[in-house]
Amino acid sequence: MTVRHDGITAEWLGYATLRLEGDDTVVYLDPGRYGVLTGEWEPDAPDADHPPARDYAPQDGDIVLVTHVHHYDPDGIRRVASEDATVVAFEGLDVHATDRDVDRLADLDYEVRQVSMEDELLVGDVPVWTMPAYNREDGPNVRADGSPIHPKGIGCGFLLAVDDTRVFWPGDSDVLDGHAELDVSLFCPSIASSYTMDRHDAADLAEAMEPDLVLPIHYNTFESLSADSGAFAEDVAKRGVPVVLDER
Repeated sequence: MTVRHDGITAEWLGYATLRLEGDDTVVYLDPGRYGVLTGEWEPDAPDADHPPARDYAPQDGDIVLVTHVHHYDPDGIRRVASEDATVVAFEGLDVHATDRDVDRLADLDYEVRQVSMEDELLVGDVPVWTMPAYNREDGPNVRADGSPIHPKGIGCGFLLAVDDTRVFWPGDSDVLDGHAELDVSLFCPSIASSYTMDRHDAADLAEAMEPDLVLPIHYNTFESLSADSGAFAEDVAKRGVPVVLDER
């Protein structure tokens, strides 16, 4: 399913992979992992009954944005990126922080621009702003020892303007100070039951932010990301915020 909104199209391809297309630019956010592009589960993927049936490799992306190491998939990037694509990735992305055997950013055959948690840059004609993305120490997404699953400094979220339509993907993050004040047209929150803001927090943020449209992503890829998307959509709609689901 392709969602058309304010002159651009948006398509959620599974997990955190979001494709945006304007008049002359295609942008991917966090492409790949857990078989969302290959149709085959990775060896370390959590159990699931039905892996996605696809072999997606259009190589049409002008810009690829990567929030943090958990969403870093070099094969996924190569499947979506065009030959002259620009990859924008969080500067703290450490391949040694994962047990997966993945290439370094420096080994990718693309222009790579690294960004901090609070950065502003222009990639082609697309303005990009980064936002902190992490789990609060006093929030629900902490380990048994009290440490956040996503500590501050692990990654970032992205706000970008495709053909003047501002899209916000918070990344793997709780709701943080400043999110509600952002000027956003298309809000694409995680509504997973673990690791990030859940559907209740995302609905509260959507009400406060008042975007033109909400398109949730990053849920139901596997059990710990389960979410009742229908309940989320009903909740957001009752608050007077337009919402759409892109599900298969």
